[in-house]
Formats: sequence, structure tokens, C-alpha cells
Amino acid sequence: YGKRSVPEQRPPLEGDFAFLPERERHIAGYIEALPDGAVMDVKSLAKVLPLYGQAAVGSALKALSVAGHLRRVRGQSGDDGQVRWVTRTYWSRIAHDNEWWGSFLTAEAVPAPAPVPEPEPGPELVPVPVSVPQQRTEEPQPEPEAGEAKRPSRAFMALARLGRADSRLALSAADCAELEQMAAEWFERGVGAEYLTGALTAGLPDAVGSPFGFVRRRLRDKLPPRMPAPTPRPVSEVPLRRMMVECTECRTPGRPEAFIDGLCRPCRESAPDAGPAD
Repeated sequence: YGKRSVPEQRPPLEGDFAFLPERERHIAGYIEALPDGAVMDVKSLAKVLPLYGQAAVGSALKALSVAGHLRRVRGQSGDDGQVRWVTRTYWSRIAHDNEWWGSFLTAEAVPAPAPVPEPEPGPELVPVPVSVPQQRTEEPQPEPEAGEAKRPSRAFMALARLGRADSRLALSAADCAELEQMAAEWFERGVGAEYLTGALTAGLPDAVGSPFGFVRRRLRDKLPPRMPAPTPRPVSEVPLRRMMVECTECRTPGRPEAFIDGLCRPCRESAPDAGPAD
């Protein structure tokens, strides 16, 4: 369960985990301070965090996975016949959505190319024309038929759910449609729905006269910075062969697309945690 930080993160800020509950905020701060390679399985963390037992730490790691801060993977590592199975926990202080994590883990699963040796001097080579076969083009997706309802975007749904998170920010369908593009820009910058909801509902006044105007201003003023896409790992790093994502809750392995919020379907459909344990 060695920690592996995702590449190219901005420097840490004091409010990185401000929107998390107290338990998750405390554990996230501890994990963030750990060096890469440090163990961060449930038992090891519970030994060094006296406020929480193993059940509480396990629930917190699940919540941090759902919030978009971590993903667990299992794979083979090693060279020269000395291959062993290892589990790594990829950690990001910036919360990312499932699409970002899926792309990142898929890229990580591709082995790094071997270094190319320097060519020795030899006779001059004459280029030979090579015919390139015709490439397949992706078939266009069919347009929705007349009368067929269009599926709401993630941005629209996040805005529509604000009223459930806090009734002071209940928006109408027309409000959500008008603010949809502004919210979509948050997702384009790598944040998830929970981060967006937390940023819009944090520190609300006792009464909000105009939910539409209030949300519009926060979408504009609190827009997070644009983060660069993750870059491939260095060539010198030993790759994880046959890498599989693990469910954060039950450790069931599988392909990245089989997991949502780092959880397999049975764990997503199970009853929510009753609350913090010892």
C-alpha cells in the first residue's frame, strides 16, 4: 500500500481539504505529509492515528476515494525474474473526477518504453517508401431522435443537487441551464461534483435572497486554477505490469472503467456507513 503521488500538482494550500468532514480532513492531512513509498494501509494508519481505529480509518479512506483524492492499484513489479505483486495507493491533494482518474490509470498501465541504445556508425541507409494502410475513422454517434430526452450533463446535475445539499441554494431548471456552462468549466479544470458542491455551499449566510445570483458569483469568484494533465512517468522507473485497479473498500481487482469513485458496484450499492467508529 505504498503511497504514490500523482505528478505535477500545485503546491499545497491551507484549504486543500477544507470541504471534507473533520475525520477525513485530519486523515487526509496526515497522508498528504507522508513521503512517497510510505505505507498507508488501514492497519498501519490506525497505529499512528490514535483518534481513530481501523474501522474509522477504512471508512475515511473510502470517503477520500469517493471525494476523488485516491485510487488503489495492484500490479506486478520487478525485473530479471524477480517479480512480485505490489499494491500502490495513488494520492492527489487535488480532488479529481472519475474521468480524470480513468485516463490517468489507463496511462499508468502502459509500460514505459525501454531506453533506446545509441546507434553505432555504419553505412548510410537509403530510405525505402512504406505504404501506410488506410486508417479507420471513428463512426459518428447517432443524434437523439425527435422527442427523445437528452441526458443532463454532470454540470447540470451538480447544480440541480445543490438544493438537496442546502435548501438555501435551491435552483430552478432554468437557473441550472443558464449556469451550466460556468459549472462545466470547473469540471474541465479537474474537480469533481463533491468539490464543486462544497465550494458553493461553504459558509453560507443565514438567508440567501437570490440563489441564482449567489451561485453565479461563487462560480465566477471561486473558479479553481487550470491544472496540467499528468505526464508519463520517467523511463527509468520500473513499470507495474498487468496493473489492475482495486476497490478501495473490498480490494476486488478490475479494469479502471469498472470502478466509480474507486469502488466496485457491490460496494457502491451497499448501505452507507453508519458513522465514525472509535
